[in-house]
Amino acid sequence: MEFRETPPAPALRFQVLGPVQAWLDGKQLALGSPQQQAVLTMLLLHSGRPVTTQDLVDGLWGDRPPTQAVAALRTYVSRLRTVIEPRREVRRPAEFLVSVADGYALHIPGAALDAAVVERLATEAATARNGGDLDEAHRILVRALALFSGRPLTGIPGPYADNQRLRLAERQISVAEDRCAVALDIGLHAEVVGELNSLTAEHPLRERLRELLMLGLYRCGRQAEALGVYTDTRKLLIDELGVEPGTGLSAMHSRILAADPALDLPAVVAAPVPAREEGPSAPPPPAQLPADVSDFSGRTELVGELSAVLLNATGQAVVVTSLAGIGGVGKTTLAVHVAHRVRSEFPDGQLYVDLQGAGASPADPAVVLGDFLHTLGATENPESLEQRAALYRSLLASRRMLILLDNAQDAEQIRPLIPGVSSCAVLATSRSRLAGIPGAHLVDVEELTPAEALALFSAIVGEQRVDAEPEAAMAVVTACGFLPLAVRIAAARLASRPRWSVSDLARRLADQRRRLDELQLGNLAVETTIGLGYGQLSPAEARAFRLLSVVDSPDLPLTAVAALLGVDGLGAEDLAEALVEANMLESFSPGRYRYHDLLRLYAQRQNERTGDVEEQQAAVRRLLGLLLPTVRNAAQAIEPDDQLPEPLNPLGSPGLVFPTSGSAREWLRTEISLLHSTVEAAVHGPGELLRPAVDLLVVLHSLVEDPTHGPRARRMLETADRNAESYGDSATLARVHFAFGSLQSITIDFQNAEQSLRKSLDLQDAEDTTVIRSMVANTLGVMLMFSNRSAEALPFLEQALSISRVVGAPIGEARLLGNIARAQLGLGMVETAVRSVTEAVATARASKNGPCLADTLYQLGVVLSSADEPGTAVGHLRESHRLYQSQQNRLREGYTLARLSSSLLAAGQQAEAAETAEESLAIGLEMDSAYCQGLANAALGEALLGLAQPARGLACLREAHAVFTRLGVPEASPVADLISQQHTEPFPPPAP
Repeated sequence: MEFRETPPAPALRFQVLGPVQAWLDGKQLALGSPQQQAVLTMLLLHSGRPVTTQDLVDGLWGDRPPTQAVAALRTYVSRLRTVIEPRREVRRPAEFLVSVADGYALHIPGAALDAAVVERLATEAATARNGGDLDEAHRILVRALALFSGRPLTGIPGPYADNQRLRLAERQISVAEDRCAVALDIGLHAEVVGELNSLTAEHPLRERLRELLMLGLYRCGRQAEALGVYTDTRKLLIDELGVEPGTGLSAMHSRILAADPALDLPAVVAAPVPAREEGPSAPPPPAQLPADVSDFSGRTELVGELSAVLLNATGQAVVVTSLAGIGGVGKTTLAVHVAHRVRSEFPDGQLYVDLQGAGASPADPAVVLGDFLHTLGATENPESLEQRAALYRSLLASRRMLILLDNAQDAEQIRPLIPGVSSCAVLATSRSRLAGIPGAHLVDVEELTPAEALALFSAIVGEQRVDAEPEAAMAVVTACGFLPLAVRIAAARLASRPRWSVSDLARRLADQRRRLDELQLGNLAVETTIGLGYGQLSPAEARAFRLLSVVDSPDLPLTAVAALLGVDGLGAEDLAEALVEANMLESFSPGRYRYHDLLRLYAQRQNERTGDVEEQQAAVRRLLGLLLPTVRNAAQAIEPDDQLPEPLNPLGSPGLVFPTSGSAREWLRTEISLLHSTVEAAVHGPGELLRPAVDLLVVLHSLVEDPTHGPRARRMLETADRNAESYGDSATLARVHFAFGSLQSITIDFQNAEQSLRKSLDLQDAEDTTVIRSMVANTLGVMLMFSNRSAEALPFLEQALSISRVVGAPIGEARLLGNIARAQLGLGMVETAVRSVTEAVATARASKNGPCLADTLYQLGVVLSSADEPGTAVGHLRESHRLYQSQQNRLREGYTLARLSSSLLAAGQQAEAAETAEESLAIGLEMDSAYCQGLANAALGEALLGLAQPARGLACLREAHAVFTRLGVPEASPVADLISQQHTEPFPPPAP
């Protein structure tokens, strides 16, 4: 590189082989915005040659520069000068960043830029290799690779940076190839095979890497695997590119088949040793760290934290840091990255070993110690573990070394490998938490954030492909559960298939049953990695791991864990915590457990493989036996006097008990996903599961009127309908159709709701005086009333009232009187409606039932508003709203606020009416309730007209009219009249 010689001080150092960074006299510099860093990058990579202003503009903005591009560029250069040369006097010319003709140049020593150092080291390594000094060549190449601290030019924008990023990434893999080749030449085939596996997964079409991997496997005695690499590569090249392997790879295949003796490790001729004084020379410090990955992404804070802990290895005791996490979460990658970051602070070297703790044959600590002692130059190797550990500690007593213990099984395995002095540091990784090491710094490694996962995916696939399909890219990394191994495999598969789009990959991963099959490439597979952890579980733990997945809930409380496993609370906690310790389950709050998404899929696959359907159904049966009585208890806690539908089968347990209505509502909010997931699992099962599942849905409907759960509930009911029909279970079918009708009426699908509810009544005995028949008749009556068919609605409502009085349910009686009043109002029976709803409120107040009182007050407010008593209606609606707020019933709050707004309008309070309608509209949007949005828009539009805001007012009225017309409710007509009054042109007809 063409760098001008400059004085040694101040000492500048620049990094481009990762995030762009700079240091002045050891202090990191703030380089400003990404655009300013992009300018610095262009100047650095031109190696002291001038760069014209136009080239800088083109390199930063391409063919779309801003109008003030040159001015902005000058500002960036000026700021960079201030940062790089802070002590420069005003009259003194710049030393480093200088103006040259129509541009700029940056003059720095070659050793100040990491990319330049890599080139120098690569040249030195080639010279050493050609001279026969392979050990020296290897040490130099290891140093060169250590300078890559992540993805080159991370976050730097512009076409120039995009091109250079590709060039530097190519240089990194080229140096890695050379390092692996030299490692094979000096007999490090066992150590390098793992790295070559990772590199070939990242760069599956790079034939030289495959060739080196084949050679490494062959020298390790793994001939079949070496030949398998060739077979996989040939298939990949033919499938993706339509070409056969090149001559190098084909020749390696032929030589392995022929057992060519030349493939064996050659005898190495030692390089000439310069004359030295007598006495033995000290062996070079060991440098056993695996290569850092080129596309390390994210975890910035964690990397900083771990580096600080390791660099603090000067206290009273040796520093031990343990990284724990599920398989594939990137523990080893993180540990190696951090180790490279701090390796210069451990001048006596770094030791590394894969302890194979997740496999069937974990490494013996005595054997590991024997290898370490040999590396450290020991002339003896005692027989016993204790003697080897003592000698190991003695050899490290005067050294400052970093020991990386990868993939440990447990604390017992690594305890003999911990030095006895504080100047050394230990970094360990394990699937379980190594809590048995006193004073250890324990770190749980979690999956990547969505942004970090996307960055890793982009680094492998290429930004251009990801930028073209950002939503599909997010879908891919989400399907991978943001697990680094899964993201890396998915990205490598896409990178090796140039004809695939990101959307193609996203569609393949969307199928949960095939997702684990899709997440494998070559020797890498998510399922295999998870299987290593599963294989370490005891039979009881493995059973628990499988059974907890039969219900596809986001998380599980301890009570549900106990029910699924058929054990008591203590036993359930022991098993769940054992799975947490093994990182096969997660616990982010006490007493609650969840799977990582891919671990859940693996657990479900194990259920399929065991084929023990009866055990799985028994687990769901036990959970239903807990949840159904618990939901009924919650309903009783919320409305103590309400009558619940009779269960189809006797309840098997008392369920959980709630001391207050608030605790019952909180439990329902927390466990709604568990409840739905349990029903989903049950409706696919036999009739003995179907009946309690349908009962659970029916009771749940009266407690959680949230239309956002509609699509999921619809799918469950469709399955329940088919199964109940096949069993000929008319009682269950009646409840399924009632639940269908209730769901359809909530979502204002009145036509289908009527059909479902009439089917439910037809399946029941007309003379039945059961709670469920009263509920069906009431729901059908309300639906007909809202469809402007009050004359048809009234007989059903009266039938429901008659049954309610027979079974002795005053709460149901109060609500039914309110509904009857609304039907009477629809028939013009205003005075009768007022009397009915007044009786309803009185009955509700006497019962001291808050939800029932809120409902009847709402009905009273609507009736009084229509009876030209808006002032009185306002007071009742305000009370109803306060009650709904205290009950946290958001949808009812929205309805009540809309009705309150209309009453305030009628009372002449336009400003408050508008404010109230705005609040109602926000709730309607939040709850995805079209009817609430229609009511709110109608009231808001009329209020805005009264406030002299005709444009916005008309827009709201039109929106309300469109909603009411789509729903087929009578409110569309008065809104249309109001719009017509504001127009001189004819009002357009509603859309079909």
